[in-house]
Amino acid sequence: MKRFGNLSSAAKRTLVLGAIAVVAAAAGWFWMQRSGNDDGPLRLYGNVDIREVQLAFRQPGRVVRMAFDEGDTVTAGARMATLDAQPFEEALAAADASVQLAQAELNKLRRGLRPQEIIQAQQALAQAKAIATEAERNFRRQSELVASGASSRRTVDAARAARDQAVAGVKAAQAALSQAREGYRREDIAAGEARLAAAQAARAQAATALADTELLAPSTGTVIARVREPGSMVASQSTVYSLSLDAPVYVRAYVAEPDLGRIAPGTRVLVKSDSSDRLYQGQIGFVSPRAEFTPKTVETTDLRTDLVYRLRIVVDDPDTSLRQGMPVTIEVDAEPAAGARARS
Repeated sequence: MKRFGNLSSAAKRTLVLGAIAVVAAAAGWFWMQRSGNDDGPLRLYGNVDIREVQLAFRQPGRVVRMAFDEGDTVTAGARMATLDAQPFEEALAAADASVQLAQAELNKLRRGLRPQEIIQAQQALAQAKAIATEAERNFRRQSELVASGASSRRTVDAARAARDQAVAGVKAAQAALSQAREGYRREDIAAGEARLAAAQAARAQAATALADTELLAPSTGTVIARVREPGSMVASQSTVYSLSLDAPVYVRAYVAEPDLGRIAPGTRVLVKSDSSDRLYQGQIGFVSPRAEFTPKTVETTDLRTDLVYRLRIVVDDPDTSLRQGMPVTIEVDAEPAAGARARS
C-alpha cells in the first residue's frame, strides 16, 4: 500500500486503466473462444427415452394362461394372457336370448293381430248386433203392451235397459274390430324398438367383455416384468405384464438457449452411446416451446442452471445396443437450420 501511496494520481489512473484493458482483453478472448465454435458441430447430451406400458385386463377374473416370460419379444397383436371365459360366454348367451325375445315382441307389434283374431272380432260384432236387434224388438213389444195393461212399467224399463246395453255392446265390438284391423299403436312399436336397442346394447357389452378375456400386445416390444401367474385372480386394470416398447426409439436431449437457432424440427443428427462405436442416424422431431432449467438427467460435463429447451430425437436405425435410459451424445450438423437462417 505504501508503494502505491507514493505514486501520483496520474500514475494511479494509468494503472487502473491498464487493469481494465487486461480484463477486457481476457473477456474478449474468452468470448471469441466460446463463439468461435458456433460454426462447428453442435454437441448435445441426453438419454434414450424409457417407453413402457402396463398391460392389464379390463375385466376381473381368473388367469388361465400366461404366454410370455420376462425378456421375451412380442409382436403387435400377440395373445399374451387369457382369462377364464366361461362366465363371459354364459353372459353373452343370456344377452343373445334377450335380443331374440325383444326382436320377437317387436315383430309381433309390427305385424299386428293375426287374421283369425280379426275374424273373431268380426263375429263378435255380428253377435252384438243380433243381440241389439232382439233387445230393440223386445223393448218395442213391451212398450205396446203397456197401454193394454198386458205389461208392467217395470218390464218396459228392463227391456229398455237391455236394449241400451246391447247397443253399447255393438259399439264396443265395432271399436274392437277397428283396433284389430289397425294394429298396435305407433307408441307401442316405438317402445318395442327401444327394448330391442337396449337388449342389443347389452349384448354388445357382453361380447366386448368376452373379447377382453384375451390380453393382446399393443405394439412390438420386450417383456420386462411378468406380474401374474396362471390361476391368479385379478381385478380389472390390475397389471399383468410390463412391456417395453421397442419402436420407435426416442432420445430426450436439451439445448441451451444460445444454440436454439441452430436446430429445428427435421434437423438431421448423429447419436452415439458410450457402449458402442456405432453412429446412429436420427432427426429432431420436437422442440419444446417452453424453457426450463437444466434437469439433473442431462449428462453434461458442467451441470449448470442455464435455461434449456427439451428436444425429442427420433432414431432412424436403432438396434438392441441402444437401450432405454442409456446416456447418449448427439451431434447436430454444423449448418444452421433453414428456418433459423430465414428468421435471422
